[in-house]
Amino acid sequence: MIPFGLTGQEAALVALGMGVAGYVRGYSGFGFAALVMSFAALVTDPFPFVPVVILADVVMTAGQARGIWRHIDWRRVAALFAGALVGVPAGVVAIAWVPLDLGRAVLSLFVLGMCLMLLRGWQIAPQGRGAHVAVGVVSGAANAMAVGGLPVAVFFTAQGLAPVVFRATVIAYFTALDLWSIPVMAQAGMITRDSFIATGLGLPFMLLGLWLGGRRFASTSPQDFRRFAILLLAALSVLGLAKAVM
Repeated sequence: MIPFGLTGQEAALVALGMGVAGYVRGYSGFGFAALVMSFAALVTDPFPFVPVVILADVVMTAGQARGIWRHIDWRRVAALFAGALVGVPAGVVAIAWVPLDLGRAVLSLFVLGMCLMLLRGWQIAPQGRGAHVAVGVVSGAANAMAVGGLPVAVFFTAQGLAPVVFRATVIAYFTALDLWSIPVMAQAGMITRDSFIATGLGLPFMLLGLWLGGRRFASTSPQDFRRFAILLLAALSVLGLAKAVM
């Protein structure tokens, strides 16, 4: 059974996107949701795929937990999640009042501007709990649009975190964010039977991409990782803007 009323060809394109997104997530730790949503937008309304990427993200983390556990900065995770506790329900409520495209465009413009600064060598000093909580609020709200990872990735990139810490910490935080988002979205009626079907059908492609991306990360240098992260953030921002205006 093909979910969301997709044709076979449309479902195949989304499955391909899930595989590509899985590779990027395996390598960088972020970008998965935004890429899946971008591929889905080529053939259908991408909004129903928000719960799909969140459910899939939790499953993929189970496959990565052993390799990332000792590199996670739990203090950062806890502070970000404290903000997300407020941000997630606020974001779910907001999408009923604020046009989805408008919210995506504003966030994309912000992230794109930060990327241009990062490419010019801009960095900030290591930030404390308050800044992490604030970013968590923004991230949690943005997760209702499946782009909750972008503010955190920009924040970590600007601080110059070591790649292994960056990747492990964003994966751990996104998992906590997703586990909080699932019941909030279920209560709002966003998670349906088709959400679980689409997740199950896409998992083989996502897990293959995740494995390949993880192997690539193992051989990368810190400089290459930072460059990839910034360029990926910029590309995702441009995709977000394109979806907002088209």
